[in-house]
Formats: sequence, structure tokens, C-alpha cells
Amino acid sequence: MIKVFVDVECKTLQNGALRPQKIHWSDGRVWIIKRTLHSCTSSEGEFEGIRYTILIGSAEKYLYRTGSKWYVEAVP
Repeated sequence: MIKVFVDVECKTLQNGALRPQKIHWSDGRVWIIKRTLHSCTSSEGEFEGIRYTILIGSAEKYLYRTGSKWYVEAVP
């Protein structure tokens, strides 16, 4: 997996969990996250950190967080 690091605005919930709100791309584009559908860690090592399944418009996408860094998978 080729990682593309992005800036993410997120909300911290009362239980300490992070809920991503917006993705800021390096060229200035901003993607608003309509909803977080799911979050999980990999049990088989297929990705690093936490994977968030998010809804941008009507498309489901993956957003990843490892420590304090956020990334998406590069499109070939």
C-alpha cells in the first residue's frame, strides 16, 4: 500500500474516540465526511493503525490513522 498523508479535522467524543469530519488534501481541496460508518484495526496486518470506513458524498472510502498521522491509500 502506498500511503498519502493528509490533514484531517476531527471531533473528539466523550469516550476519547476520534471522529473524522474533513479531509484536507495537500493541493487545497477539502472533502467533507458525511458519516463514519465503521472503524477497526487489522487482525491480519493488512494495514497499519486504525481504518475508518467513511462516507464522502455517496461513496464509501477508507481513511487510516496511525498515531497522530492520517493517510489514505494512493490510487494507482
